[in-house]
Amino acid sequence: MNGCQGDHPQLPLGTVETRSFPAVRSPSLAVEALSSALSQLEANPPPYTSGIIRLQVPIQLQIEAIDWLYAQNKLLPRCYFSNRAEAGKLSIAYANGNGNGHTPKKHNKLVGVAGVGSAVFFQDLHPFSYRHWKSLKRFLSTECPLIRAYGAIRFDARANISSEWEAFGYFYFMVPQVELDELENSSILATTIAWDNSLSWTLGNAIDELKTTIHQICSIILKPQNKIPSMLMLSNSHIPSKTYWDLAVNRALQKIRSDSALIKVVLARSSTVISAIDIDPIAWLACLQVEGKNAYQFCLQPPGAPAFIGNTPEQLFHRTWLDINSEALAGTRARGKSLSEDLQIELDLLSSPKDHLEFTIVRESIRKKLEDVCNSVVVEPKKEIRKLPRVQHLYAKLSGRLESEDDEFEILSSLHPSPAVCGFPTEEARVLIAETEVFDRGMYAGPVGWFGGGESEFAVGIRSALVEEGLGALIYAGTGVVEGSNASSEWDELELKISQFTKSLKLEVP
Repeated sequence: MNGCQGDHPQLPLGTVETRSFPAVRSPSLAVEALSSALSQLEANPPPYTSGIIRLQVPIQLQIEAIDWLYAQNKLLPRCYFSNRAEAGKLSIAYANGNGNGHTPKKHNKLVGVAGVGSAVFFQDLHPFSYRHWKSLKRFLSTECPLIRAYGAIRFDARANISSEWEAFGYFYFMVPQVELDELENSSILATTIAWDNSLSWTLGNAIDELKTTIHQICSIILKPQNKIPSMLMLSNSHIPSKTYWDLAVNRALQKIRSDSALIKVVLARSSTVISAIDIDPIAWLACLQVEGKNAYQFCLQPPGAPAFIGNTPEQLFHRTWLDINSEALAGTRARGKSLSEDLQIELDLLSSPKDHLEFTIVRESIRKKLEDVCNSVVVEPKKEIRKLPRVQHLYAKLSGRLESEDDEFEILSSLHPSPAVCGFPTEEARVLIAETEVFDRGMYAGPVGWFGGGESEFAVGIRSALVEEGLGALIYAGTGVVEGSNASSEWDELELKISQFTKSLKLEVP
């Protein structure tokens, strides 16, 4: 069911509810419990023409969401989203025995979510708008915090959609039919049923489709980390090539040095990798997890589409009720091989005029956009180093408070695209990108994350790749061009940024 169809997105659903059941010891027992609950729901259907119901069973052991997703044998559509180490703020309370969700017994932090099938999805032939946001929020509720819509939005809605991104459309969000929620000390297996007679999708339709999905669910947990050999690359190529990259960067520098308003532009590269064997996107994503906890891992794969995966350190925004957090991230250096070398690189990054300019543009642009919507904005720290396993960046945290929940759409529309992935001023940079880049960014550098009732969180879809069975992968990376930039140095930065993907690939020697 496409929740964006229909003419009345403002009409509330008949019911939005979560039903919890007694905790069990294994995923197979959880599947049995959910099947039984689904049969009970079918026998005693609620008297509503529309609604969304989540059935959830706690599991008394922690199961890694990515392991569960790897075991689901390419069931589509599918999604995955992990919190960063300092994230996972949502404290889950679930019932343990009465089946009504009203007696919280345990509190646990959400680590990651994996889902297959869509109870309801959201997609349209037009760019993501306030109407689409209202259609999506119609299926969410503060009373059911784990009913979430996971998805992504294109970097540039005005750019033509290329064939590899066609199935994603201008945006794609899904509320999973079946999902595994990984908590700090336990797990939850859940199913979600959504229906709306006005959209020609009845409760009976939803239950029948969910039964089909449940019958395909694998309860055996597989570890993808143990199944990843070093893969031979048969070929790799870049768009643009090094020669055309140098021309593009130098052209951008000429534009910046001229009388134009442009101060910064972010130019990107698409690298095509053809491997000797198919790259499993979930196994590859599991490889990225060892790159550190201060990054979001994500996967989004609509039906008939490649898998969009990534390991991004950059938060676009996190909303908890009316509180908003965002981040400025810019400037890139490699990590040192020793503690003293790492410290010297850090000091060089902190004292670099070029990187300070790039970072200040990003931070001040985000601050101004937050001030347009929030009552007050705090920037703390003003500038520090964020260290990741392979790279380190300049970083600042910004926070504010919205006047109403409806301002969430304004925040999303305003913060994207940020100067960190587009440039400054935004429109001048976007135009230059459209004139310069000859590939479709698609969801690369766009918002990737989820909407919930009282909470939503989006990352910026950088450090990402598009993986398609039989066709290899497209790896994306970008770098900011400002006064003082050098084309060769920026190319080296691109190589550094994609190294987390290419470390498991070896180029075949002819």
